[in-house]
Amino acid sequence: MRLGLYGLLGLILVCQTIRAQRPASRITISGYVREMGSQEALIGVNVYVPGTNTGTVTNTYGFYSLTLPVQDSTRLAYSFVGYETVSRTVSLRTNRTITIDLTPGQVLTEVNVNAGPTGEKVSESAQMSVIDVPIAQVKKIPAFLGEKDVLKVIQLMPGVQKGSEGQTGIYVRGGGPDQNLIILDDAVVYNASHLFGFFSVFNGDAIKSVELIKGGFPARYGGRLSSVIELNLKDGNREKLHGEGGIGLISSRLTLEGPLTKSKKGGRSPGSFLISGRRTYLDILAAPLINAETRGQTKIGYYFYDLNAKANYDLGDKDKLFLSGYFGRDKFHSRDNVENADTDLSWGNATATLRWNHLFNQKLFSNTSLIFSDYKFQISSVERGALDNQLYSLQYNSGIRDFSLKYDLDYYPSPEHSVRAGIQGTYHRFTPSAVVLQNSAISQFNSNVSTIDVAEAGVYVEDTWRPSSRWRVNGGLRLSYFKQKAVGYVRPEPRLSGAYMLKPDLSLKASYALMNQYVHLLSNTGIGLPTDLWVPTTDRVKPQQSQQVAVGIAKDFVEKGLTLTVEGYYKKMNNIINYKEGASFLLINDPTSANSVRWEDNVTAGRGWSYGAEFLLQKKVGRFSGWAGYTLSWTQWQFAELNNGAPYYPRYDRRHDVSLVGIYELNKRITLSATWVYGTGNALTMPLSSYDAYRPGTAFSYNDAKQIIQKIFQNSRVVEDYGTQKNSFRAEAYHRFDVSVQFHKQKKHHERTWEVSIYNLYNRRNPYFYRLESVTATATEPSRTALFRYSVFPIVPSVSYMFKF
Repeated sequence: MRLGLYGLLGLILVCQTIRAQRPASRITISGYVREMGSQEALIGVNVYVPGTNTGTVTNTYGFYSLTLPVQDSTRLAYSFVGYETVSRTVSLRTNRTITIDLTPGQVLTEVNVNAGPTGEKVSESAQMSVIDVPIAQVKKIPAFLGEKDVLKVIQLMPGVQKGSEGQTGIYVRGGGPDQNLIILDDAVVYNASHLFGFFSVFNGDAIKSVELIKGGFPARYGGRLSSVIELNLKDGNREKLHGEGGIGLISSRLTLEGPLTKSKKGGRSPGSFLISGRRTYLDILAAPLINAETRGQTKIGYYFYDLNAKANYDLGDKDKLFLSGYFGRDKFHSRDNVENADTDLSWGNATATLRWNHLFNQKLFSNTSLIFSDYKFQISSVERGALDNQLYSLQYNSGIRDFSLKYDLDYYPSPEHSVRAGIQGTYHRFTPSAVVLQNSAISQFNSNVSTIDVAEAGVYVEDTWRPSSRWRVNGGLRLSYFKQKAVGYVRPEPRLSGAYMLKPDLSLKASYALMNQYVHLLSNTGIGLPTDLWVPTTDRVKPQQSQQVAVGIAKDFVEKGLTLTVEGYYKKMNNIINYKEGASFLLINDPTSANSVRWEDNVTAGRGWSYGAEFLLQKKVGRFSGWAGYTLSWTQWQFAELNNGAPYYPRYDRRHDVSLVGIYELNKRITLSATWVYGTGNALTMPLSSYDAYRPGTAFSYNDAKQIIQKIFQNSRVVEDYGTQKNSFRAEAYHRFDVSVQFHKQKKHHERTWEVSIYNLYNRRNPYFYRLESVTATATEPSRTALFRYSVFPIVPSVSYMFKF
């Protein structure tokens, strides 16, 4: 890692030398692009010279740099989806700093959208397998119970398979949920779900941007195999106090943002803040119903809350500080007065990021981040025995805590090159489990599992290069490092993606990426509780690794504001892990064997592969917007100790997946939207039959054969025969249709919106799980065993109220 740091310092020195020796025939225009009215930094704004192939885009902090030949003047254009394009004539005699404010614009009439030769054109980007969804669209799409959810929208994209009905689980191109790197302001979020997976932890009112990368990964990202989901919080309004919020059926939210200090007349504050909170009131609404049903004998409560906060301050023209954080928690409590038992369940995330931006010169931009991330899951159960009056206490804890230091450089030597380099180190502390069983009779079984400390690091360099008017290339190399006790790994990760312009607005693209993953998620295969266990690579469990190749075409229909991408991919995964048959995390610390059993004894390593094709037609602007996506894919896993060593389809392998999303601005006061989704059913392991089996261990002696048979049946239990093939049963196809209508009204000092939405409009009974059950005999049919399908959500209407001021 020392070598990587020296390399970065050397790059800075080279950059300074290049600057000192810059030919007089070229000058640099640099600056920031912000939103008019709030001074929010805008990410991914296109800055270009109209009529040429010369251009660049703003980085995560709204900074851009463009080097051009010396001349009297030229015209620069600044364009971004959802904002009015700005053109400005600038002198090119000396280096200049130009900061631009873009005005948000809502297009309600069908007009030709012409962003210019390099404006918002997917065909000219070297990257592929990248999808971004404007937050404005996220807020208009029909949502379950009115909760606007970024991850639910990502599930509607091709290549992304959703989990069970209503859940936020994400499975990208055959990978598991642990193979997605979810980043919020540089901090890793390990569990992104509320309400047992039905909602995500991300409050859409506080999010500025979201981007999904599912292949062709740039070298700056590492540590996961399947995808990167990068989210950035809003910085906060620098000009005036602003707020927005909403009241729904199960939760309410409020966001406030404004300047940190009073700004001068006609100017802006050097800093701003944002604070956003959300809480559900399910515990309040459900309590009377539960008490009435159980007559007060059982009390059950559940709620979740989350809080986002951010502050930033300009220390000068070249230095900026950002401090942001997230804290969220889910809590479930059950009190059984009959059984005299208490159960508490809680899980949540906490993150904090301190960032320092420094501008060395007009071509060299740096960011230093100090990052904290913490995920905890806890179960507490206390029960008093009815016979012995002994107190039984069970505690289970699982978690992962990270401390990270990250340093990144953005260097813009010329319009043909955009170089990024950086280094990151992370200290992980894992708490795989800790069980305490307190009872005076069996106190000898008390046990606690020690924490596991590991180190992970990476150094990278990448370059986005335009060697000619037809070629766009992004090449890079990441060197990853992992250390756990005596085990260490140093692995290179080459990345390459490129586009060849077949003709204007049409390109052929290809990419290759090798990824390594040093943390693993042991996930239970059942429904419900987030009892997932994060564990590190050890001397017995190797790092996961994937290689992915993708090819495709990208087409821009500029006049219609449409983009079309068609991609085919093949991904191979090695050393993926899974539980052995019959194993689960609860066996890791069984009180009778905790001192001799390690979690590694319960897992097996294998391999997997996935391939398929994806189609996406997307429209981000205009009176009518939305997208149509289709995925055709195959995914198989193979483990020596599962399914007799034969390959099998994992649960979320889906042959076909379709999503149609439409948003229509009827007028300034009414917005209509609808979604329709279809997916091939999940691959499940179902019992082939069930029978009664004698439970041994009870001694008896009878002379009467009838009494013997009766005793056998009294000591028998139902056994289900699953056969030898894993996941050989296919559930019924999943599909549903959601609609919503929003009614907007602009008041003098605020704007309010009423939304009426219907989830699953035609009341499709989608399968949630299946179970074999006995059917009682009738006069015409004998008793039999049948397979029953259970559904969770029928048609679900909801009403919500949103406001801005």
